[in-house]
Amino acid sequence: EVQLQASGGGLVQAGGSLRLSCTASGFTFDDYAISWFRRAPGKERAVVASISIKDGRIWYANSVKGRFTISRDNAKRTVYLQMNSLKPEDTARYYCAADSVILTAPIATHPTSYDYWGQGTLVTVSS
Repeated sequence: EVQLQASGGGLVQAGGSLRLSCTASGFTFDDYAISWFRRAPGKERAVVASISIKDGRIWYANSVKGRFTISRDNAKRTVYLQMNSLKPEDTARYYCAADSVILTAPIATHPTSYDYWGQGTLVTVSS
């Protein structure tokens, strides 16, 4: 059974930090890219950061560059999203998702490309 288990959300003040974790099971981890998406109230789901597990390619949305860091631990089959300097506009439910990756192609950024999804974890940033 394929599972993506997201955790680490919570309530934090503006300027604070959180680290999200996404642990995968049930598929060949190396063959995938893992991305973090978020959906804020009244907005569409949008990609935040992505990492290709096999070759480590990374992509960030402009809105989080310099503040968020995505990383992976292959042995633990886990992808992390370190979020620093959080802003109220970062408030959203964060989801991790897995897409089978082609090493010669860019990592997909549209949610319809993704095969598997986690249940989401809520991040609330107070001002």
